[in-house]
Amino acid sequence: MSSLLSNPTLFTLFLGHKLCQNQNSKNGITYNPILRSHRIPRCAVDMPYGVNAPTFPRIKVWDPYKRLGISPYASEEEIWSARNFLLEQYAGHERSEESIEAAFEKLLMVSFQHRKKEKINLKSRLKKKVEESPPWIKNLLNFVELPPVEVIFRRLFLFAVMGGWSIMNSSESGPAFQVAVSLAACIYFLNEKTKSLARAFIIGLGALATGWICGSIFVPMIPTVLIHPTWTLELLTSLVAYVFLFLACTFLK
Repeated sequence: MSSLLSNPTLFTLFLGHKLCQNQNSKNGITYNPILRSHRIPRCAVDMPYGVNAPTFPRIKVWDPYKRLGISPYASEEEIWSARNFLLEQYAGHERSEESIEAAFEKLLMVSFQHRKKEKINLKSRLKKKVEESPPWIKNLLNFVELPPVEVIFRRLFLFAVMGGWSIMNSSESGPAFQVAVSLAACIYFLNEKTKSLARAFIIGLGALATGWICGSIFVPMIPTVLIHPTWTLELLTSLVAYVFLFLACTFLK
């Protein structure tokens, strides 16, 4: 009792306990002190989340690169490293973690869109490779263009039909008519691009002559076992010429 009187806090708790016990005993209620406990934080776990956690100083910085403290040319690995480091430093502070994650997600989305654009845009990738190539390759590629895919497939279909027609009529007559039609088509397509009939005529004849010479040189090197008995040297040479005519009217400027 003397210790209770010397400590006011303990005495107050003891007095309240006795009064409640007497009151409940009058009402027929048995008091169980285990069911009532004074709500005082006992350890750090009982404290609110993030009370003692440090605050991220760049929460209100708009630029996600500056918020994470990295260069605008940082790689994905550097972005991940900065994000993990900052989350570890400011763990426990909810607003800081949200700010770091928001900047990280924004940069990740920008990186994803950039990679997707690079994969889809084939022309930009080819242009970049051309810019990095030697000067003589640049001069050579100035005469080459990449048309739309639909144009490539339409012209490929046309010359494939010419080749199939020549093979079907190989036993009856030579492919002279089909070669003439293919040359006319090549000149027509080139004239559409160059707006010069003379230039188109020269390129078309040059492609036919180059294809015919290459066919005359390389076709005899093919083993006869691989060649159909009815296919003549003229037919196989015309097939090579169709390839050169297709390349000329499709990819040359």
